[in-house]
Amino acid sequence: MKHMTIDMPIVSECLVSECAYNVDMNCHARAITVGNSLHAGCDTFCSGSSHTKAATRMAGVGACKSTDCRFNEDLECMTDSIRVGRVGQEVNCMTYSPR
Repeated sequence: MKHMTIDMPIVSECLVSECAYNVDMNCHARAITVGNSLHAGCDTFCSGSSHTKAATRMAGVGACKSTDCRFNEDLECMTDSIRVGRVGQEVNCMTYSPR
């Protein structure tokens, strides 16, 4: 089986320590999904005290549904990296920037 490299932005930092994918302020999900038309929330956030064992993997941004973000092109994030953190009670993409 031939392996391909998938080009996608990385999650360079995650400040949401209670997420099950967070180990040492880094996201280790295979890929995350961001937002909807109302806010740039991290749809992959999973609250839990048991953190992922895949701590060597670096998360990418698989999809972005925040169509009003200037980095969104055809429902994909077109920046090099994003940061994730809390805004009030929500877990959001901190790199979100309205058009």
